[in-house]
Amino acid sequence: MKKLLLATAASALLTGAAGAEEIKLGILFGFTGPLESMSPDMQRGAELAMREVSDSGKLLDGSTVVAVTGDTTCIDAAAATAAAERLITAEGVKGIVGGMCSGETIATLENVALPNGIVMISPSATSPALSTIEDNGLFFRTSPSDARQGEVMADIILEKGIDTVAVTYTNNDYGKGLADSFAAAFAEKGGTVTVNSPHDDGKPDYSAEVAALASAGGDALVVAGYVDQGGSGIVRGALDTGAFDTFVFPDGMIGQALVTNFGAEIDGSFGQNPAAEGEGRDTFIAMAQEAGFDGSGAFAAESYDAAALILLAMAKAGSSDPNVYKDSVMDIANEPGEQILPGQLERALEIIAEGGDVDYVGATSVELVGPGESAGVYREVSFSGGEMEVIGYR
Repeated sequence: MKKLLLATAASALLTGAAGAEEIKLGILFGFTGPLESMSPDMQRGAELAMREVSDSGKLLDGSTVVAVTGDTTCIDAAAATAAAERLITAEGVKGIVGGMCSGETIATLENVALPNGIVMISPSATSPALSTIEDNGLFFRTSPSDARQGEVMADIILEKGIDTVAVTYTNNDYGKGLADSFAAAFAEKGGTVTVNSPHDDGKPDYSAEVAALASAGGDALVVAGYVDQGGSGIVRGALDTGAFDTFVFPDGMIGQALVTNFGAEIDGSFGQNPAAEGEGRDTFIAMAQEAGFDGSGAFAAESYDAAALILLAMAKAGSSDPNVYKDSVMDIANEPGEQILPGQLERALEIIAEGGDVDYVGATSVELVGPGESAGVYREVSFSGGEMEVIGYR
């Protein structure tokens, strides 16, 4: 009888473990290139959510989650496509946190993820073009579209009494989309853009671009560029020649590297980037500190939320198949349900297993609207005494 009971128990254990699997999630960021200084904290943010879910033992019969990284370079569509192909075909990932920059995200979505039926949730690709792209319900993002950032930036500038600006943007989908969105919003609100011109990344000298911007004039220079590349090159040239002394920095420029590069030289300048306030963000920053990285870094919180949404959607759908769980992402992200903050992913999995609903708030006050993108909250920052200060949220 004892042997029979032991055999029955062993059989039950085997049956319960039959659904467990090793789920690979891709992290597709620009680990080299014009935003490489942002990538490490973004990676750690995504991995923090993966580890939290794995440690709970409550995802799909005790499945574990493994991160697999790929380098998009942020600006090379061919490299990004190749990295995505490797993650999907060689590594067998069930979803991707990424891409990072808009152009390479569009390329990997259209050329790789869409044909292979893989869910992508980007924490940082913000081009308005991604709002209308054909994605078969596979693409989402936890950062808002630059159509909204353009409006927010125009409001901030005008509220500071500045009504004429020059604009320079990195010559790609992100830069042009943001620059055009801002220029339209600024003009509609009564401002004047003296020039709206592109710059290329990777140049050793930006004196010609700076001279053209200075010739057009303006009370401030909007730099819609990348902090590790041309954006900082433009700022250096403008400071060295005295062309501008007040700069407006959108999300691609907001990071510790900006302070490191320029310190007090950019005092009086200001900008904005996606970031929420409140308990969810505070909790995430504390969790990140304990894990050994800076949770306040640009898009680190959005990366945690992107990974969490993928994994909770799998739980909701009862499957790691992206063509199945893609339909559960919006359900997880929005009401109704018990609100879920960072550090509560195990609780979310318990609720889902019991047949309940969750409303994933996360680290960035997640609410997905329209075609699966964030409604968006922006953090307004200023530079004083060689430091970046948060002065409010919008």
